[in-house]
Amino acid sequence: MKNIHNFKISDLDCPDCAAKIEKHVSAINGVKSAQVNLMKSTLTVEFTNQPDLKAVERCVKELGHVASSSQQLTPPQSRNWQLRLTIISGLFTAAGIFHYQWHGSDSLTIPLYVIAILCGGFYVFRKGVLALKNLSADMNLLMSIAVIGAAVIGEWDEGATAMFLFSLANLLESYSMDRARNSIRKLMDISPKQALIHRDGKEIIILVSEVKVGEIIIIKPGGNIPLDGKIVAGTSSINQAAITGESLPLEKIVGDEVFAGTLNQRGTLEVKVTKLFEDTELARIIHLVEEAQAQRAPSQNFVDKFAKYYTPIVVGSALLVAVLPTLLFHAPFTDWFYRALVMLVIACPCALVISTPVTIVSGLARAAWSGILIKGGAHLENAGKLKCIALDKTGTLTVGKPQVENVIVVNGIQKTQLISVAATLESRSEHHLATAITEFSSNNGNESMKVDNFEAFPGKGVKGMIGGIEYFLGSHAMFEEMGICDSKVHDTLSNIENSHQSAVLVGRKDLLLGIFAVTDQIREGAEEVIADLKKNGISHTVMLTGDNHRTAQAIGHKLGLDEIRSELLPQDKVAVVRELKEKYQYVAMVGDGVNDAPALAAASMGIAMGTAGTDAALETADVALMADDLTRLPLLMTLGRKTLFIIKQNVTLAIGIKVVFLALAIPGLTTLWMAVFADMGASLLVIFNGLRMLRK
Repeated sequence: MKNIHNFKISDLDCPDCAAKIEKHVSAINGVKSAQVNLMKSTLTVEFTNQPDLKAVERCVKELGHVASSSQQLTPPQSRNWQLRLTIISGLFTAAGIFHYQWHGSDSLTIPLYVIAILCGGFYVFRKGVLALKNLSADMNLLMSIAVIGAAVIGEWDEGATAMFLFSLANLLESYSMDRARNSIRKLMDISPKQALIHRDGKEIIILVSEVKVGEIIIIKPGGNIPLDGKIVAGTSSINQAAITGESLPLEKIVGDEVFAGTLNQRGTLEVKVTKLFEDTELARIIHLVEEAQAQRAPSQNFVDKFAKYYTPIVVGSALLVAVLPTLLFHAPFTDWFYRALVMLVIACPCALVISTPVTIVSGLARAAWSGILIKGGAHLENAGKLKCIALDKTGTLTVGKPQVENVIVVNGIQKTQLISVAATLESRSEHHLATAITEFSSNNGNESMKVDNFEAFPGKGVKGMIGGIEYFLGSHAMFEEMGICDSKVHDTLSNIENSHQSAVLVGRKDLLLGIFAVTDQIREGAEEVIADLKKNGISHTVMLTGDNHRTAQAIGHKLGLDEIRSELLPQDKVAVVRELKEKYQYVAMVGDGVNDAPALAAASMGIAMGTAGTDAALETADVALMADDLTRLPLLMTLGRKTLFIIKQNVTLAIGIKVVFLALAIPGLTTLWMAVFADMGASLLVIFNGLRMLRK
């Protein structure tokens, strides 16, 4: 078992700081690995032997942060002080500038700038000293050197203005990062912290964490349901938007399942708790989204590699710019030293490194609010690259609740006997049409019989001994193989299949006894969804089904699908998905998450539908649509493409601004405060641009 511990980190807003913590904690004796999640402000440490939590906390403290293994941190007071000091810095910088404009340089001007620099740079200098002590050139150290250098050469106004802007930008960056971090807390906040329960003959209010499975909780009208459970008394309309993203309320009666975080709109409910607080559907969703936030997307890996080489190259170039012109060409040292200071400010790649994760996290949160659970940034990016979507028919393109429309009896068997035989065989079957036949039999008062020597043939049908006679039940193809279909049967089957119905045949080894015509309604809005997918850049849509060719063709053409693959066994669906991947590269498979698990796993992206309350589907798929709502698919594609677009925008902006100001710095066409404004401005720009993903 892995020896892993998690720490909460205070004041963690800069990618450079996160990288430093990872590097130094990893070097502690007994630490196997350390990984910082910037968006969650957490540090995950894996130890090789007995964990030394205090050593980790000391190491993080030496880097200017506070680490807590309890995951509970007192809200930092440093930000309030930083805000006050930044305001003071701004006031004294302005006073220095105005005083110089009115009186010129005198004995008061420089002290005003010194106060501005010391106030604005209090936290910057402190972190810069820690960085120097740990031999790591972060933005605080580079900024400290630049401002001190500006003061040394007499550019007090430049130093004060640059330090004020840097301090202000750091504050704004912290607040905007908090906004991204808080995006997932909207899900957490909807779950009540207390519950009204029946206990020892009384109604008492206790913490939800203290409620046990099997206890009865009471939910009054207008209250949020605190825990997952089943209704034992009362009826109501429940708004499940927090879980499924679907705002329309559902009518719930005794025996129905309800989820924590959903809203009881009317009527008092008594609910028997089925899951503890930490195991509720909402808790699992939050956990999966937080795990997804911790995963690195492909674009983030590229950016991190680029940033790894960028800073040392620019710092080295700044040193050359400061020294070489004076040594080789006798140029004024002060002039070129100032240009080198400007380059130092531009050397930190904060904007570039933060450009991707803030966009990914915002996109994941936006999807979760809409009932789309995406298990990582890589899958969100892949959603924007999809060119082909394969969809299962039953339960995806159709409602998934087949019903028997007609029973056709042939060769003299009694209709009631035919229904009983079919229901008996289907009671052992896992096929999606089995429920339709067993329910039809039950509704018509037929009783199932004993079956022996039952055997299933995946994708074809079943057989079994009933009353000493061997019966077969299955598809048209199965009975064709048995050689007992004639032209009259073919005509009957053609009429059934052309009517969007599926045929289930029943017979003995040498004799057909009857046909069940089963229908499954096309899902409302499915045709519009297919059209929307094509508008969102999906060039090829495919239906994969085990159903007969005619029924599949009729449904597929009605929905406007580009390709229909029918009469497929589970392994055939996997083969088709792999074939589509070779042609289109990025292919999604949409299914129920259980029966289609192999095909979901084979696709570039597996998408499970209607998975609220379904553990297996949540574990199987890369993306889970919590509501049984196909219209979420186009939204998923839109989020994916928008995410890719914003990431490209952010990377282009971050690199472009750096390149422009580096080019301007060498010939002396930019100033120190302009470089700070551009550097931190770029960071804020990419953060706010990434936060656009949170908008509807």
